[in-house]
Amino acid sequence: MMKYFFAIYITLFLFTSNVFSQEKIITHKVEKGETINQIAQKYTVTPYDIYQLNPDVQRGLKPNSILLIPNKAGAKIPSTQTETNGQSQSHVVIAKETLYGLEKEYGVSDEDLKRANPFLEEEGLQIGQIITIPSKNVPKDVPKNTVVHQDKIIFHDVLEKETKYSIAKKHGISIQELEKRNPAVVSSLPIGFRLIIKGTDLKAEKVVEKVTGSTTNKAEVKDEKEKQNLKTAIAVVDYVSYEVKPKETLYSLSKMFDTTQEEIITLNPELNSGVEIGMVLRIPSKTPVSIEDKKEYKSLSKKITYGSRKRIALLLPFNIAAVEGDTINSTFARLKKDKFLNMTLDFYAGALIAIDSARTLGFPIDVEIYDSRETKNSSDVAAIIQNKNLENANAIIGPFYQSNAEIAARLLSVNNVPVISPLSKDIGNPYANLYQTIPTNEAIKNAMFDYMRSKSGNIIAVVDKKKESIVQYIKQGQKDVRFVAFKENGSLSAESLKSMLVKDRINYVVMETGNTWMIKTTMETMLSSMPVYQVQLVILEPNETLDTDEIKFLNLAKLKLMYPSVTSDYVSPEEAIFEKKYRKTNNVFPSDYATRGFDMTFDTMMRLVQNKSFEETVNSAATKQVENKFEYYKKQDGGYTNKGVFIMYYDTDLIIKEAN
Repeated sequence: MMKYFFAIYITLFLFTSNVFSQEKIITHKVEKGETINQIAQKYTVTPYDIYQLNPDVQRGLKPNSILLIPNKAGAKIPSTQTETNGQSQSHVVIAKETLYGLEKEYGVSDEDLKRANPFLEEEGLQIGQIITIPSKNVPKDVPKNTVVHQDKIIFHDVLEKETKYSIAKKHGISIQELEKRNPAVVSSLPIGFRLIIKGTDLKAEKVVEKVTGSTTNKAEVKDEKEKQNLKTAIAVVDYVSYEVKPKETLYSLSKMFDTTQEEIITLNPELNSGVEIGMVLRIPSKTPVSIEDKKEYKSLSKKITYGSRKRIALLLPFNIAAVEGDTINSTFARLKKDKFLNMTLDFYAGALIAIDSARTLGFPIDVEIYDSRETKNSSDVAAIIQNKNLENANAIIGPFYQSNAEIAARLLSVNNVPVISPLSKDIGNPYANLYQTIPTNEAIKNAMFDYMRSKSGNIIAVVDKKKESIVQYIKQGQKDVRFVAFKENGSLSAESLKSMLVKDRINYVVMETGNTWMIKTTMETMLSSMPVYQVQLVILEPNETLDTDEIKFLNLAKLKLMYPSVTSDYVSPEEAIFEKKYRKTNNVFPSDYATRGFDMTFDTMMRLVQNKSFEETVNSAATKQVENKFEYYKKQDGGYTNKGVFIMYYDTDLIIKEAN
């Protein structure tokens, strides 16, 4: 079967598994000294299964905390709800549940639920907690700065350094619920503002009407406190509210809003515990900022539209005339030494399998393939576009050279025909319809640092003085990263490295050097620190020295060597199926260019059958194919760039895997 038959099947399988997983969950109380591997073995599951249900434990296990375990052994636990007696029942908290949702589901009050579970006041609602659901309403005091209205309305006066995230968590509601009841604070959260937590207050509604532009007379707002709130809400315009998206970090937020990490933390003290998805932050609005959401990776196979036929053209540099006109070298000899031609043919072979897959799946797409006859300084691109009326195509894959891709984009810009460039990653000239698919070197390095910060890591740099470009990159773009010192004789100071390690956090050591002794010193220091510290070795660029016999592969695996990569080095089930198909067709294993030919062509065709334009799918979803990611973002000066980067690491089982 074709690779994407498998992908669609596995997607449906995983979806079905997730639907039923909530009905087959058991809990485990973590004991001191236990590890994820021990717990996984005890319940015959994988560590990944546990991480899926308990994402927070990737930061470390806490004794006495409760884990959710998928019940693969078949114990008869029908759901997350268990009747304990005739008056109350228990509930195991699962992901995305809120206090407000539980209260609504069971018909209990906030006061009763917190009285039955006192730990909720300090800890809030957490995955894996066992909540007692009371059967009777019992009054309970609310937080100190909370005022209960006579009509059962609960207010909250905003204190200094509080945020919507901390207030919502304190009261067991979502940020969306808080903003729905208090539209005046959607864009800012003034100190002293009285929020409605529960119920509806007519006076407060009149204040909201004034903020949102209603014609309510000011005389109707009689409460002096609320008048002041109104003035404050209108006056505070120097900050914007922003909800944290998946994979965002403190570093990326500071870059997005052109401010410092320290300033963001000052305004949002809860960030001292790390950046979490869903946090709504106060951000200083120094200049107008175009906020670009982090793309969510999606499968496009569920929304295929078998409607009007689409037209796609591949402009590939076969240069057939040059091959046929070569009187010195035979075709076989030319293929043997012409790397550019080999790259083109490999890409083409992979694209053919993608076309065959699309045909098998019934995609309504017509494919045309043309020889672009490219060199760095010339091509037949303009003539092909004119003679073949490609201005009516829905997408173009190619040409290979940056300059020729720009020519195609310029000629097709009037009709906004997407030109997807297979190999170029240069900044180039801005054309709105040009899509560059190779991430830039800076984007690759940025992805690595973003990942480390998403894990709240302590980042240390061991950089050879010869690597001046890396030194400048870190100093200018990663200013919070500390450099390990060198001794007077130029050797690395192991004492300096050890002094920078911190407990209770993962210590990432970014090592950029080709010097064997420096590499050995770094690794030996890290290995000797492992009994006390969590450490992981990181490189930003390929390092040939690590492949020599002097560096033990087992030590690299112990240190879980991690690196960013444009392509995945993990052989996934999808890749195994593609390889099998490719070998059957071509009698050789696919090269990276062949896999890229498949990935780019299939991804483009998949986007064309979504009942949306190619650009609309690019703006709404990122995708991952066999070996390549396509996470496009619009550049400031025009066109799109791909920031889809894999974070790979050597696991202790000696298999290279993708980091989660």
